[in-house]
This record gives sequence, structure tokens and C-alpha cells, in this order.
Amino acid sequence: MMLGLLLGPLAACSVQAPADWPPRELLVRSLVAGVDAALPIYHPQTGRFGSEPWICGDQNVLFPLAVAWSLQDPANPHYHSDRLLQVIAKGGEALTQDQDPQGRWTFRKKDGSTWGQIYMPWTYSRWIRAYQLVGEALPAASREVWERGLRLGFRGILAYMDDPVHNIPCHHAMGLYLAGQAFAEPTWCEAARGMMQRVVATQDPAGFWSEHLGPVIGYNEVYVDALGIYYAASRDAAVLPALERAARFHSNVLWPDGSTVAAIDERQIYHAGREIGNVGFSWTAAGRGYLAQQTAPYLPPGKVVNADWAAAMLRFGGAGSGQPPAAAGDRGRAVIGSDQAVVQRHRPWAWCLSGYACEPLNSRWIQDRQNLLDVYHDDLGLVAGGGNTKLQPYWSTFTVGDPELLAHRSGDTAPNFRPAIGLAWYPTTARLDLADAASTTWAGAVGGVSCGLTVAPRDDSLAVTWRAAGAGRRVEAHLPLLPRKGRLQLADGRALRLDDADLRLGPADLAAGFTYAGLRVTVPPGASLRWPVRQHDPYKKDGSSGLTTARLVLTLPFDDGQGERTVVLSRAVEPPFVGLTFEARELPASSSPGTVIKKLDDLGSLFLGATQIGSQLHLDLPAIPAGRYELLLEFVQAYSYGVVEVALDGQRCGERFDGYTVGVDETGVPVAFGTHDLTGGPHRLTLTIVDRHPQASNTLISLKRVLLRRW
Repeated sequence: MMLGLLLGPLAACSVQAPADWPPRELLVRSLVAGVDAALPIYHPQTGRFGSEPWICGDQNVLFPLAVAWSLQDPANPHYHSDRLLQVIAKGGEALTQDQDPQGRWTFRKKDGSTWGQIYMPWTYSRWIRAYQLVGEALPAASREVWERGLRLGFRGILAYMDDPVHNIPCHHAMGLYLAGQAFAEPTWCEAARGMMQRVVATQDPAGFWSEHLGPVIGYNEVYVDALGIYYAASRDAAVLPALERAARFHSNVLWPDGSTVAAIDERQIYHAGREIGNVGFSWTAAGRGYLAQQTAPYLPPGKVVNADWAAAMLRFGGAGSGQPPAAAGDRGRAVIGSDQAVVQRHRPWAWCLSGYACEPLNSRWIQDRQNLLDVYHDDLGLVAGGGNTKLQPYWSTFTVGDPELLAHRSGDTAPNFRPAIGLAWYPTTARLDLADAASTTWAGAVGGVSCGLTVAPRDDSLAVTWRAAGAGRRVEAHLPLLPRKGRLQLADGRALRLDDADLRLGPADLAAGFTYAGLRVTVPPGASLRWPVRQHDPYKKDGSSGLTTARLVLTLPFDDGQGERTVVLSRAVEPPFVGLTFEARELPASSSPGTVIKKLDDLGSLFLGATQIGSQLHLDLPAIPAGRYELLLEFVQAYSYGVVEVALDGQRCGERFDGYTVGVDETGVPVAFGTHDLTGGPHRLTLTIVDRHPQASNTLISLKRVLLRRW
């Protein structure tokens, strides 16, 4: 069974969700915006959309174009547009021209890689949905080309209806049912109905579909979407209970910001941002409540959602009142399945514990069930955990043996994911203890060692305690922390940037804990930190991955093989700054000839561009009282920023500052540039570009604030 509460993201959203579904104004606005964006990337010579290399998925836009052509609404200028119909017609012809003799396309990705021939389900379903709307209006020659290509493809897809239940055959079945209706092929409809009946029958009672053991949350929506469109076309009543269960499941695996838990997902790691559901959610009250909650931030004028999503909702969506996910307020608990996972709320914290345990598969797609814990904070978002991977034992909540024995070799496209080594990195048994209303406990075995994990709130902090009873064995606990903007700050005053350089910090460095981008971490003796601990990316053949999915991992050794290790997480609150603060954007500024000064409101900074080594930015500070001041500067850091020296009234001060980092970090951690005895009156600050980080793409500068702390 599934017990519900939780976890209303509306509490974190300032926009009031509608009581009824759908918000038609948003849908039409988004559809029109999407069509307006698609037409400039249409190539009339070929009928193709998008950039090179062309992929069949570039033509998926045919469906929203067809909905716009057929939708009569005062806000839709594309209704029955002859020009738009010509674009749609040639776009479908382009798909027929690229088919092989069996009706397949090359599975090509934008990076140029190819994965063989495929009846691409997402493209075929959109092509047939477009045909249903414009088929009779197409010019005769074009309609003949469309029908030849569609019939060829769906004859091939028919064979997939005998396949095991999986998200791709499920989506194929939805498209095949629509094709059967369009071309009066009842055997196609019956075959599709048979697959959908098997899809419903294989749904877990908790409301998800599994590919091995436990949820696949992101791919779960593929089933919900296909079933929802199928239901709209067939009115097959057997589908509705499955859609109801799925809606309740998705409502219960949300963090307060609308993003989705990842510790229980066997396919995908955590991604920030909110999923907004699909047509399948619109056919039940619970699903409409989920949709209203997740789309609330898009309701204000000017906001839009994806045009394909809007088109599907307009064409196939249900309507009616919504039942919002049960809000837990400050407290709440959602239990998944028969105590197999729990998502718990204790404001300002929330956490997820996974009770799924199984042997790893020797497949790159099904991730090892190794990370048992995700931790979320209202102000900081998801701070720890974030899902599972492979060939990376430092993501494991517990390891028994030497973690260095398991690692991915660069360039290896066919690794053994289950090597016979002296290391255990996943639980073989697991159970959750939910007897206490405030805390949650996991207990299980890893490599024959009894292990435990308890999460318990303490006022505004959260205590995580690991336990192990494996005397004579090397046992470690790990807490993977998600990469976030800002620097790692140690008690001795060091502020460390997490970039592509390896970072190893030992017990002496961490004796007093550390702060990372607003998260305060108090650690037990013996703890160490390492960065970057990379994901094995299943979507790349060689498993390579970047820093955005890496983890900063806290390692807790059980030197005696037994005992407890507790980490306390809290929100680091900086004391209010006492002194003078100047926004760089508001100061009089000048720069070297040939450079460009811009005010970047989105980053809250003053930007110097068109730079080279030696370029300078001058900022004039207003008159200040005489006194002794510490100078601090808050910089934006980015992949294109240079190394600068700082001078105050012509005198160099402090150390050089390297503005390079991976991505963009606008948090503006204050950097100290010494203490100075200043006379009363105005002063001039000069930033000079003196070098370039080897990985930086340019030598730009971006400064947020100038701070003077009075001594």
C-alpha cells in the first residue's frame, strides 16, 4: 500500500495554483510562442527543422504546429494558416524521405553519434497525432507521401506489441492505437489495447513501473503520458485506476520546491527543477492537483511551458477540479510501497530513505542501489545524496572493503559492472523502521556486515548517524554532497573553490567541520573529504561525466569496524556585515581603452568585457570617514573570467584573485584584500587583469560589491 501525506511545494511558490484544470490561457500562449520559435528554424528546401546534424526528433514539432493550425482561439493567429499548412506538409514528407525500407530512422544524436536504426517512438507518435489533425487538409500529393510513410512505420511498430512491458513499447502502443483509428485498422487498435492492458497489470501497487527493482521516476512519466493519451482516444476505463495510482505516487516523491527525490530511482540521478507532469495526470482529480501545483510558477503573463506539452494538453487533456497533494505543512511522512521507502518532512528539512536492496545488474542503464539517503533544506535545496550510479563506491552509503578497488577506467565502453573484488558497496538486505514519528531508521547488511542509518531532526539542524558492526573489516560510511555554487570554507579561514582539480582534505583539515555554500557540516573525528567524485554517466558509451554531476564526498571510517558516526547538518547563517557596502554597478566606473563596461542585473554585478592582459577597471568610492578598514570584494566567477590584481589608491593589496570556475557562480563570497588606514574622502579601486587560468576561455571581470569593514 501507499500511505500519503506531503509535501506541498505550493508553500514555496508565491503563485496561487488554479482550483480547476486546465489553465487554457497558459496553454494557448505557450503553443503560439512555440510555433513562433519553430518557424525560423524551418528549412523550406528540405522540410527539416533545427540545426545540423539533423535528427528525426527535430520533426517532433509537427504536432504542436498541427494543433496550432487546427485550434480556433482569439489568441492563436495560426488557425488555418495556409503558410503553416505548407510547412507542416513538407515537414512530414521529410520524415518519409529519411525512412529506411522498414520504416525506421537512424537513431542519431546531436553530438553526431548514432545508435542504429529505430522506429523512434516519440517521433512516430507525434507524426500520427499531427496527421489526425491536418491529414484531410494536406495537398493530395503530400497526403499520399505522409500516409505511405506512416503506414510503413506502424506496420513495423505492430511487432512490438508482443514485447515485454517497457516504456518504449508502451509509447509505441499509444501511437499505434491512434494510427489504427486514423487508418481504420482495427487489428492495430486491438494489439495496442492488449499492450496497454499488460502495462496496467504490471504497474506496482505503489503507482510506478519498475525496470528491475523499485521506481524509475522520470521514465515513469513516459507510461503515464502514453496511458493518458491512449485513454483520451479509447476511453478504456481500465486505465483510470492506474493513472490515479501514478498521480498519487508522483505527488508523494516531491521536495518542497517541486523537484523530485532521487535516492529511490534506479535509472536517473537528481535534476533540479520541477517536472510538470503530462496528459495522463489530467484525467484524475489527484493528477490535476499535481499539475496545478507543478505549473503554478508558469501562470503569470509572459511565462510559457513547452509547446509540445501545451499541444498535448489542449488536444488530449482532461478537465475538472483538482485535488492538491495532501499538504503536510511543517511535518509529514509519505511511505512508498510496503515500507520500502519514506519521504519525510520536518521543516526546514526533508529527507528520503530508500529500503530497496538488490544485486547490481551488469547493465549500464540500471544503477546500483547504493545511495540510501537524500537530504533537502528549504533554503538550500537538495544538499546530499541525489541518486545512484555505477563503478563509484564513494557514492555508497556504506562500503565494506577498499573503495579504491572499484573504479571506472577512462574510455572503457564495456566495463564489468559486477567485478569479483574484495569490496561490497550495496546492501543485500534492507528494512525501514518508522516507529518513531520524528526520525527514520534504515537497517540492513552490506558485505555481511550489519549496518544502520538514522536521520533525526534537532531543533533547526539534522543529525545523520551511521552504525556498523563489522569488527576486523574495513567499513566506511559516505555522505555525497551535491555540487553547488559557492566555496568550501574551513575553520582555519581557507576558502576553497571546487573546480576540476582533485581536492583531498583529511581529519586535521576537518576537525572543526566545514561550511559549503550555506550548509554547515559538523563531523566526527577521522572524517575526510574528496572532490570530484564523478558519476558513471549511462547516457555516454564511455561513461564519462562532468563536474555538474560530481559529488563532494564526506568519508567516515569505522576504524574499529563497529560503533557510530554522527554528522550534524545545519544552515550556516553569516552574521550581518558591519561596515560600508557599495554595489559595484552603482559606483562611477572607467576602464582601459577598447574595453566595455556593462551592468549585469541578472548577476548583480559590473562587468568588464573586450579585455586582454593588462586591462583595468577603475571604481571611484565616495567620501568615507577616516579610519582603519578591511577591504573585501565580492566577485562573480565563471569559465571565462581572468586573474586580477587589486589596488587601492594605487597601492597593490592582497593576493591575486582567479575568477575562473566551472560554469557560473554569482554567489559572491567575500574575498579579503587586507586592512588599510584610509583618510577621509573619496578613494579609487583598480582591478587589473594580470593572467588567465589555463582552463578559462577569456579574461573578463565581473564584480558585485565592495565592502569596507571598520576596525
